[in-house]
Amino acid sequence: MTDSVSPTPGDHPSAPSPAPDFTPAQRARGRALRRAQLPWALGGRLAGLALTLALGLTPAGAGLVSAVGGWFGGSWAAEVLGGAAALVLLGQLTQLPFGAGARSVRARFGLVTQGWAGWAVDALRGLALTLALALPVALGLYALTGRSPEHWWLPAAGAAALLTAALSFLYPLLVEPVFNRFTPMTPGPLRESLLGLAARDGVRVRDVLVADASRRTTALNAYVSGLGATRRIVAYDTLLSTADPREVELVVAHELGHVKHRDVLTGTVLGAVGAAVVVALLGLASGWDALLSAAGAADAADPRSLPLLAACAAVLGALSGPVQCAVSRRVETRADLHALELTEDAEQFVAMQRRLALTNVSDVDPPRVLELLFATHPSATRRIAAARTWQAGRAGAPDAPSGASSRPETVV
Repeated sequence: MTDSVSPTPGDHPSAPSPAPDFTPAQRARGRALRRAQLPWALGGRLAGLALTLALGLTPAGAGLVSAVGGWFGGSWAAEVLGGAAALVLLGQLTQLPFGAGARSVRARFGLVTQGWAGWAVDALRGLALTLALALPVALGLYALTGRSPEHWWLPAAGAAALLTAALSFLYPLLVEPVFNRFTPMTPGPLRESLLGLAARDGVRVRDVLVADASRRTTALNAYVSGLGATRRIVAYDTLLSTADPREVELVVAHELGHVKHRDVLTGTVLGAVGAAVVVALLGLASGWDALLSAAGAADAADPRSLPLLAACAAVLGALSGPVQCAVSRRVETRADLHALELTEDAEQFVAMQRRLALTNVSDVDPPRVLELLFATHPSATRRIAAARTWQAGRAGAPDAPSGASSRPETVV
């Protein structure tokens, strides 16, 4: 496919006109869900940030670390591990009512199939995983600060980058199975078509798995997970039971686009670099006497500085959020284009986008400010408009020379 035929990734119409793809009632339903969820989502973010800042920029956090550490003997290790655990627990408890509120909203719209007991178990699993990661990280961090209170962030930045890369590789093996059961897709035409799609795209996958998402939700999704030997296509059982096989292929073609353009690898590298930069900035913050004084900590090696570091990390995360969303939307746009070029089926792509939007009760055309701040994917109307722009460009392109392929060969 020549460049003159395909729009540049991210080249959406700036203001797509409402197409007859969604009825007024369908649009209203998506807006209603978004408006009902927004207070809970924003409230949870603001409450979590406010708590973190209150503990990190006042002596309250230092007092919490000292008190919890004292319950376990008052040693240096007790303060580090106890303080880290207390921060994680308080953060989770703060988010709990907001998460429950958002879940109740989604349940009213028919998107939740899991009971409250199952939801609580998942929350406990998430807490356990967070503690399993946070406690060793905190212990290693303060071991480094103890050895070099001024330059600890140099080795810590390298360790953060390596840890980020390792977690990206291990996530499908260690974390995903905690929340879902995965079974190989039953041999048949759909499995063969998905494997054939990946082969035609030059993407090696280990297997095609089905996730039991219906235990929690009616939402539809699929993804390609893992790197190298761990890579597999994963489809929600809700998608397989609801969508037409061709629509499933379009969803998977989009996900293969992420692999083809090395989005997972690039994301891992950028995440590793970002983690190193964050640690370096935390090193600067921990050397600022005014911040340490406000937090009630003596220096960076003092475990009572832990809430301060958490507060600084939270601020950096909040500030970088819109930038990460913008990058994500561009990446998703490129994957959409890849799906169109791989399948050459714009009409079925539009049908797939409609099904995803309606089943997931998406706001198909949200306010632009919300999209810029929080959306990781373009809206459904923008994706559909882009597909039709691609289709129109392809229809208007001159025919390829006799014997020539309509798109370049895939290079493995």
